[in-house]
Amino acid sequence: MSIKKSYLIELDHETKNTRRILERIPDDKLDWRPHEKSMSLGELAAHVVELHSWVHKAIPKDVFDFKVDYSPLKVSSVDELKTILSAGLEANKTTIENIDESDWFNEWVLKAGDYEIARLPRAGAIRFIVNNHIVHHRGQLTVYLRLLNIAVPGLYGPSADEIIPS
Repeated sequence: MSIKKSYLIELDHETKNTRRILERIPDDKLDWRPHEKSMSLGELAAHVVELHSWVHKAIPKDVFDFKVDYSPLKVSSVDELKTILSAGLEANKTTIENIDESDWFNEWVLKAGDYEIARLPRAGAIRFIVNNHIVHHRGQLTVYLRLLNIAVPGLYGPSADEIIPS
């Protein structure tokens, strides 16, 4: 299996998981936060959705600089998040299809101005910087749902809120 095919399968699966979380979030809870130091539910959900877009916004570049290339996603509804996620999926698929197999092994750099955060092959960047980051913050979203007493969807198998068929 090619690297592209592998990433396309993972991309599709992780996007569906994010959509399952978004479908549970009520608009009237977007400003809720579990702690004063925590992101609000809406900010965290927007961050997860924008991380998906990094596949087409950051990964094709050789260097992604937070100070130049990044501004936080701001939305006012879950429907906006779903629309952005869907549009991003299509852009991500096109981007992955257009990256040559050999380019996955070329160096990719994440910076904040002069400060270098990470330097690794593009193949590692999509996994480490994008996908693992999505999974981490999406896990936080499931905790937010639990704290709000909203049923948590199973992402890699059933959750405690889903009935397991016997």
